[in-house]
Amino acid sequence: MKILVINGVNMNMLGIREPEKYGSMTLKDLEKDLYAFSFELGIDIETFQSNHEGEIVEKIHSAKGNFDGILINAGAYTHTSIAIRDALSAVALPVVEVHMTNIYTREEFRHHSYIAPVSLGQISGFGINSYKLGLKAIVDFLSEDN
Repeated sequence: MKILVINGVNMNMLGIREPEKYGSMTLKDLEKDLYAFSFELGIDIETFQSNHEGEIVEKIHSAKGNFDGILINAGAYTHTSIAIRDALSAVALPVVEVHMTNIYTREEFRHHSYIAPVSLGQISGFGINSYKLGLKAIVDFLSEDN
């Protein structure tokens, strides 16, 4: 089983950007932890980060036939990008949306997600554990008799 983990806009600033919300963990630290967790789950992951909407869309397109599912934290694109939503819908892979912070306790504009309607579910507010819970959810979904 192979899962694509996508981090969107500003996620490369982890450890620098708003540490009171996101902590001191860098994107490299996050990825290292996710690779270790994927080993525990017995799956393969590939991580990808971009601040460019079109690059994220192209990466999603390339997932078709190469991955079994997608875990995505699109960052602010969650609330603005119909293009990313449409790409996820087009590839028809199981998707779980994750956020490190609870988007529903933040600014009003963060309460809407274009990604949620094309996802199996959404996990927010648990820091890196949002990613781990999301990976576990995809693995469990793909392991069920569908």
